[in-house]
Amino acid sequence: MTANWAAFATAEPDLAGTVEKRFGGYTHHVLATLRKDGSPRTSGLEVRILGGELWLGMMSGSLKALDLRRDPRFALQANPGEGTGMGGGDVRISGRAIEVDDVETKSGYVREVEPPEPFHLFRTELTEVVRTYVEDDKYLVVQIWTPGNPLRTVKRT
Repeated sequence: MTANWAAFATAEPDLAGTVEKRFGGYTHHVLATLRKDGSPRTSGLEVRILGGELWLGMMSGSLKALDLRRDPRFALQANPGEGTGMGGGDVRISGRAIEVDDVETKSGYVREVEPPEPFHLFRTELTEVVRTYVEDDKYLVVQIWTPGNPLRTVKRT
C-alpha cells in the first residue's frame, strides 16, 4: 500500500508538519537507490513538496535517475543540519518514485522550482515515514507511519 504526500498529511498532520519542516530547513538531502547489481547508491538531492506531492528532481541522465527508472524503490534521509542537535529529529521516508513525463506537470514544476533543464522529475508514493528523536534526554522515541495504519510510537530508554 502506498500514499502520496497529501494522504500522509491528512492522516498524520502533526508528523507531516514536522517532516516538512525538517526537509524545508536545508536544500540538500540524501537519496538511496539501488544500482543494477542491487547494491545501494547514496546521492545528494533537492526535495520539494508541492501540490500535495513529494517531488524528486534530478539532472538529466544522472545515475540516481537511471536507478529509479530500473527499480523505483528509494529511501530519503533529511539533512541532519549543523552540529549534533538535529532539531525536530531524524526523518526518513521510503517509497517508490514514478517518473513524470507529462509536459503540463513538468511545466508547473519548472514555474515553481526553476530547475536546470533538461531534468528528470519523479513523483513519490510513500510506503513509510519514520521520525526518531530524543525526549527529555532520556528516551529514544521512534514514530513510524505506514499507509492505512495508525501512527506507531516506540519509546526506549
